[in-house]
Amino acid sequence: MAVEITWWGHATCTVEDSGVRLLTDPLFAGRFAHLRRRRGAVPPPEAAEADVVLVSHLHADHLHLPSLARLTPGTRLLVPRGARRAMPGLARLAGVGGLTVTEVAPGEEVTLSEGVRVRAVSARHDGRRLPFGPHLAPALGYVVQGSARTYFAGDTGLFDTMAEEVGPVDVALLPVGGWGPFLGPGHLDAGRAAQALAALAPAAAVPVHYGTYWPVGLDAVRPHEFHAPGEEFARFARQLAPKVAVRVPDHGERVRLP
Repeated sequence: MAVEITWWGHATCTVEDSGVRLLTDPLFAGRFAHLRRRRGAVPPPEAAEADVVLVSHLHADHLHLPSLARLTPGTRLLVPRGARRAMPGLARLAGVGGLTVTEVAPGEEVTLSEGVRVRAVSARHDGRRLPFGPHLAPALGYVVQGSARTYFAGDTGLFDTMAEEVGPVDVALLPVGGWGPFLGPGHLDAGRAAQALAALAPAAAVPVHYGTYWPVGLDAVRPHEFHAPGEEFARFARQLAPKVAVRVPDHGERVRLP
């Protein structure tokens, strides 16, 4: 059986495996804060349909409360341990929206069905909900283990033990950019993502977290940083991990990966 990935933009993907529909870091806004959605239409209502939602960390472009409010009552959320304490609005939303919130830490595993499990893994990223409070919840990645093993990295920098902590995977969803012209520490650009790909050695990969949101005006001033990371990642991957099949979907495109 194959896994199907739909990239809705930024870090938001639907992962379909063994009859279970998972959604990563849902962000369905046309604009928020100083950012505007510059490529891809706002995802349709069916994008919010999921059995389980994986939230990697507390930054507003990954844990976006208005987008979570679009989820169907009964949807299960996996969030970093400490998220409810760090974000009281999450608990209120869960109560009003009828969502089930499960907090997890690196190494913990949650069984979703007889054939699908999710394991939380560590990430190297500052996951605080700025500007509030201390670092109360870790940034995470997730490995979905069904007919395939799919790694959603969330936001992370490259670290020496990444492949060891993630373990063998078949598909990797890797961030390759951001929403501005500069990436600080704790991020992957196209080149570093290709290095991560070489270490992980999956059968297939999809670049995410680029080319969707951008501060007003900067996509015209510095278009290369905005548009290029997906194809740059594919080019670097051909050099560093030539056995990996890299798919670069358009916004809203579904790809089927064996």
